[in-house]
Amino acid sequence: MTRLTRTLHGRSLGKRRAFPAKARHKFKACYPEKPHKLEHELASNPMLDLDALAMLGEALPESSVEYNRGDIPIGVDGKPEGNGLTIGETIRNIRTSNSWAVLKNVEQKKPYAALLSNLLDELHPIIEKRTGEMLKPQAFIFISSPNAVTPYHFDPEHNILLQLRGKKTITVFPAGKDHLAPDEAHEAYHVGGARELKWDDSFAQEGAAFTLFGGEAVYVPVMAPHWVKNGDRMSISLSITWRSEWSFEEADARAFNAMLRKAGIAPSPPGRWPARNRLKANAMRIARRIPGLA
Repeated sequence: MTRLTRTLHGRSLGKRRAFPAKARHKFKACYPEKPHKLEHELASNPMLDLDALAMLGEALPESSVEYNRGDIPIGVDGKPEGNGLTIGETIRNIRTSNSWAVLKNVEQKKPYAALLSNLLDELHPIIEKRTGEMLKPQAFIFISSPNAVTPYHFDPEHNILLQLRGKKTITVFPAGKDHLAPDEAHEAYHVGGARELKWDDSFAQEGAAFTLFGGEAVYVPVMAPHWVKNGDRMSISLSITWRSEWSFEEADARAFNAMLRKAGIAPSPPGRWPARNRLKANAMRIARRIPGLA
């Protein structure tokens, strides 16, 4: 039994719901396209304290951890630079390491897989009624130094960010707006490019800022651009995500558009939910099977 397993043995969410009835009702009213704040009851879970998270970071494969300097601008060109520390050092000293770190796919470890399953089970009926089968559930944990910035970017998943300790403000922008996230940026991302986006100060007035304290959460729609500024104390957040067939169709349609654009064709963008993008998505799925085409 590893040190991480011994530490987490017996720690679980238990039978109590993490999302109270009021939060589930609001989620039902807003999902899948409207960002909104929710309440949760996970703030004191011992699986999510600093020592457990430092051990988790050290136990995960290198490809499942990312950690960078925290004193970066809202907009960056490509991946931010590292901080010169190990993941364990970064997390254990997060109050002074001037960093932000993310532990990816923590469901690789059984206690966190159970936590993710318990959380998503509470929302499962709402999700599947709107966007169909819940696909590829994942969990990510963010540990941030005081005043750290996570730059302007987008993500391909349906996402609920739960604030556990500290305070942070996440500013979410409308999805599907070309001037906020150009079609070319979407297409590049879906064929292997970076998720970071170019920032312009003129965007600021179009974002909705959600300030989160422990016990609060925010839902972020698929590919909705956003950036995060931590408060004046260290912060821990848990992101629970899932995909839908609609989100995969949107992603594959974007990848197909990248092929069209490379061929000199200016493609129309995929439709947002509830529009379906099956034709282009299926064309891309076929193209991937043809050697040298995709």
